Amino acid sequence: MSHTEVGRLKLLHALEVLDTEAEPVFDRLTRLLATTLEVPIALISLVDSDRQWFKSKVGMAVKQTPRDISFCTVAIEQEQTTVISDALNDPRFSSSPLVTSSPYIRFYAGTPIRSIDGYALGTLCAMDCKARTFTAEQRQVLEDFAGLVSREFQIREAALLSRSHASQSLAAVAASEARLKTAFALAPIGLAAVAGNGRFLSINSAFCSIIGYDLDELMALTFQDITHPDDLDSDLNLLRQLNNGEIDRYQLEKRYRHKDGSSVWVDLHVTRLLSVRGDLEYYIATVQNIQRRKETEASLLALRHSLEQRVEERTAELLRTNEMLSHTMIQRLLADRELRQREAELSAVLEHASDAYVSVDESGSVRAWNRMAETTFGWSRDEALGQSFEQLVIPEAMRDAYLAGWREYLATGDDWPLRQRLEISALRRDGMIFPVEVRVSPVEIDGQRFFSVFLHDITERKAMAERREKEALTDTLTGLPNRRSLLEYLPNAMARARRIGVPLAVLFLDLDGFKAVNDSFGHEVGDVLLRVVADRLKTGLRETDAVFRLAGDEFTAVVEGQFGGAEDAEQLARKLIQLINEPVLIGSDSVRVGVSIGIAVFMRDDLRTATQLLREADSRMYEAKQAGKGRFASQQL
Repeated sequence: MSHTEVGRLKLLHALEVLDTEAEPVFDRLTRLLATTLEVPIALISLVDSDRQWFKSKVGMAVKQTPRDISFCTVAIEQEQTTVISDALNDPRFSSSPLVTSSPYIRFYAGTPIRSIDGYALGTLCAMDCKARTFTAEQRQVLEDFAGLVSREFQIREAALLSRSHASQSLAAVAASEARLKTAFALAPIGLAAVAGNGRFLSINSAFCSIIGYDLDELMALTFQDITHPDDLDSDLNLLRQLNNGEIDRYQLEKRYRHKDGSSVWVDLHVTRLLSVRGDLEYYIATVQNIQRRKETEASLLALRHSLEQRVEERTAELLRTNEMLSHTMIQRLLADRELRQREAELSAVLEHASDAYVSVDESGSVRAWNRMAETTFGWSRDEALGQSFEQLVIPEAMRDAYLAGWREYLATGDDWPLRQRLEISALRRDGMIFPVEVRVSPVEIDGQRFFSVFLHDITERKAMAERREKEALTDTLTGLPNRRSLLEYLPNAMARARRIGVPLAVLFLDLDGFKAVNDSFGHEVGDVLLRVVADRLKTGLRETDAVFRLAGDEFTAVVEGQFGGAEDAEQLARKLIQLINEPVLIGSDSVRVGVSIGIAVFMRDDLRTATQLLREADSRMYEAKQAGKGRFASQQL
């Protein structure tokens, strides 16, 4: 039995809900779920060590079934909702007695019911005796109901924890504060600390990016200044409820006014931080940009509002319950509550970050490994914890350099390299090496140093940059390298010619009669003709030579390697003139163009630059034009 399973079962039994009487709060949810999704069976299933027991049920006669035949056993192992459209076609369940006999289940959809720490206690599931599809909207409804069921269990778990952990010391708050401060600055979601008057006390970069302001600009504003006027009353009303103690946090979908004047929909969560005496210190706001998905949520708005109201009511009940604790426990209870709140916020930010997050101690041992780290590097959390960071992430060829730099930092304390945004090569479990962007932040807790490492896979970004660079060097019509490519290629070719002592020739080609073809047959025929000329040039040259399209009907060839000088260049020019002069059949039309070629030869001791060499070849081409076209001219003439 895994460590996670042991912890899950321990919490499930500690909550004392197994084999208890039905409760209206759960039965209302299963009835409403069955009605909303139009299914005959809806269950709140709690998965014990050898059975699944139904805390609430609609359309199911029995109270429990063996765990080894249950659908929910599979569902609790998944991060997302499990949907089985037709169990008869699923090899995992096609022979299950729940499918082949009463209740003859064909369709199943189940979402895990999670504890505060993410343990899957069971599922909220919907079932049918016939196969069916499950839409995205229905999935969202099921997950929203599951969130409400999870919240109910989390409220009970929180009450349990508040009683059992009241003896923890205030020292843990300081350690959480250090970790939260690092996560605050590097978090990919917007975070802000706001004073009672609405002024910003601290803001992270993600918050600034969402609404387009610089940090200094936002510090001079209030949250009222950047809130859309139509949404300000709703925000202020919830803030008043928070200040009056009616709620202990609130969530609001609202609009900010972007610096460019546009509106940005965000999902705002606000809590307040109180002093030991119960006075307000500041508000904590988390902000996520939901502009792209806002339009898709209109159909579920009424249901979401109902669910959020229920969460607020149950949260208020939890607050009133906590206030009934004895006066002698208040100081420690407040410290524990603050610790749990900050630990939960930190855990949520890091676990759901879009970057891989790894925490490492001074020995290089991994202490934390989030979901994105599992996805990015292929190692599960259980496999990674306790292993050395360099063995999991750093390619073998680079480990010595990495360890040398790490030892130097530990010896000198110079964290300048750590504070830079670096691009390095990383190792995936399957042996693949890929580029990542790395940010490292050291944190000292109780005299020990730890390091928060954020890694972002930039493979796609690198590939896009390479594609753009290739496109910038290629002529889109003919597929030949373009003028920019020639200007980069020619100096290197000239350097090779100097080094090996073999002449190099530049042939500047300009088509004769191309404008007449364009005027008579149109640009489409002209484009086809240019592509044919490009293909003939490539055919007439060696693989070691290079041909470029400069613009219009101008081409340049660079001939190097085993090359004899001016005579070989002139012989090649005759060959190319003959090739290009051959008629081209385009549709039912036969067209013909000629070519004039200028030749410039570069010798080992030549002092000319690439620009001068090109200018020389261009000048010779004009000499060939003036001499009657369809011929070549070289600097030897």
